Amino acid sequence: MASNVPIESNYDRESELKAFDDSKSGVKGFVDAGLTKIPRFFHHPRSIINEPKSSTLQTQVDIPIIDLKETNVRAKIVENVRYAAENWGFFQIINHGIPQRVLDEMIDGARGFHEMETEEKIKYYSRDYQKKFSYTSNFRLFTSDAATWSDTFMSVMAPQPPQPEELPPICRNIITEYSDQIMKLGFTLLELLSEALGLKPDHLKSLGCGQGLFILGHYYPPCPEPELTFGANYHTDSGFLTIVLQDSLGGLQVLHQKQWVNVSPLPGALVLITNNKFKSVHHRVLAQKRIPRISVAAFLRPFHEGIEPVVYRPIKELVSEENPCVYKDTSLDEFVRVQKNAEGTSGLAPFKLDP
Repeated sequence: MASNVPIESNYDRESELKAFDDSKSGVKGFVDAGLTKIPRFFHHPRSIINEPKSSTLQTQVDIPIIDLKETNVRAKIVENVRYAAENWGFFQIINHGIPQRVLDEMIDGARGFHEMETEEKIKYYSRDYQKKFSYTSNFRLFTSDAATWSDTFMSVMAPQPPQPEELPPICRNIITEYSDQIMKLGFTLLELLSEALGLKPDHLKSLGCGQGLFILGHYYPPCPEPELTFGANYHTDSGFLTIVLQDSLGGLQVLHQKQWVNVSPLPGALVLITNNKFKSVHHRVLAQKRIPRISVAAFLRPFHEGIEPVVYRPIKELVSEENPCVYKDTSLDEFVRVQKNAEGTSGLAPFKLDP
């Protein structure tokens, strides 16, 4: 995607990117330094920036809300999940069983980490994503067309969680507790999704769709020029299922009927795909000028370690002459590798079969 931002002949983008990365202080470091103009490498193309920030549909649509209250009829919950997944690829969850205390402490833990003293925080700064816990700013800093106004920590929590000493003390206990709760909720959602697809409740779990879990703790500092950048560029997720906890500030948007719709904060949000039957929704986060925004994204995904790669393909029970395969077979390694170059586009597009 070519940028429409004019570039001065003496502008050395690579040097600026390297200096930013070498500082290890992230976007928050700019804010702490009192920056009033954002660096050029955060500027996004005018064609994207000038898009309407919210939809004219906003007052006409309601983002699906799934109530998991145990007293509700199971068949009705399954039907609501099917409708939301097919038509939105996204829904919010209430009465999910995770105590409010845990949600609040997870937000506080993420905030606490990102607002630690820089000297302490930079000990965790790394672009080695094989580590159990690391912190960075912009996973695609050196490959994307424009950086986004956010910092992130990442923790791999399943199937092989980190040792306690690998996690920062300020959020160690709550990441562990939150991950345990998310895994339980994730398996419940996999059952509901399986039934929504007309499969047995344990089908998706048996395929290993919830074996792996990693947690991203996003921090979106106040931006002096939010009209020039994003907190997160539009994208789809590479995991099987994503559950997002956001604070009360808002800023998350999903693309629905080719228009951006604001997602008012609720405890959880879900993104999923299966052979084009369920949508994988594009979403983004707006940069804001007021106060820091916190969100915690939990990604459930397959996990495999071994010599022979596991091949993933459309679920055979969902394929027929009337509903042929839409995507080709792939391995998890290949899928993740392709995602690294998929910013601003659908990560599934390279795997789509010709009609």
